[in-house]
Amino acid sequence: MLEDRTLREVFHFRVSLLGAISVITISIIALILLLSVLIVYTPLRNILPGYSASLREQLIEESARVDSLQTDLSLQRQYLDVIKQLTAGDIATDSVQSLDSLQRVEKARLVAEESEVVEAFVNQYELKERDRMTLYDNTAPRSFRQLQRPVRGVIVRSAQPDMHQYGVTLRTPKNENVIATTRGTLVSVERMADNTFTLILQHDAFVTIYRHIERALKTQGTAVEEGESIGVADGEKEMEIELWDGGKYINPEEVIVW
Repeated sequence: MLEDRTLREVFHFRVSLLGAISVITISIIALILLLSVLIVYTPLRNILPGYSASLREQLIEESARVDSLQTDLSLQRQYLDVIKQLTAGDIATDSVQSLDSLQRVEKARLVAEESEVVEAFVNQYELKERDRMTLYDNTAPRSFRQLQRPVRGVIVRSAQPDMHQYGVTLRTPKNENVIATTRGTLVSVERMADNTFTLILQHDAFVTIYRHIERALKTQGTAVEEGESIGVADGEKEMEIELWDGGKYINPEEVIVW
């Protein structure tokens, strides 16, 4: 660089290709380091695709923490209200609840709400099972009129009430008709896990239960007459017949001529 009046050289510098490359390289490295520091230590990293998931998890965690803090704050406020009332003499000392007891009360309330739902389900289940009349253990042999034979077959196993086997087991011919032992209504027609049907025929307090029926010919709620066909036995699976009267077990061999 020259001075205007004297044309004397003031200063000078030399630019070479190697020097220019070195300056550019150092500038790029410095820029990369600066961007790295900004990304790692500032919220700018959240705009990058890889960091958005961690931000979402952090927001969920913070939201849960806020909810917990709100619950604790509410309990603290209740406790302070009790302290204020106690200090003012508005309530007796014995009625004061600690913070832990308030938490226990809140948990008990939630458990009580859940218990009501569970109790309703249990009551409904027990009512259904009681209507099926399959859990009675008491026997009451008694004189009873002769009933219509429910199916043609051979008894292969007699009833054993002491072993909780209340029905007789039959071996029937193939495609044998199963008929109603008495006039009544089919209160249950249910397909079982082994792909057979269980039929429950009721007349007043008297009930006949047919198990392992291959095919049901009537639907639930159908009124049938004595001797009317209600199902078909395939002959391969053994059938079971149970008789109940007012919840009392009746031995089918004593009231049915096989």
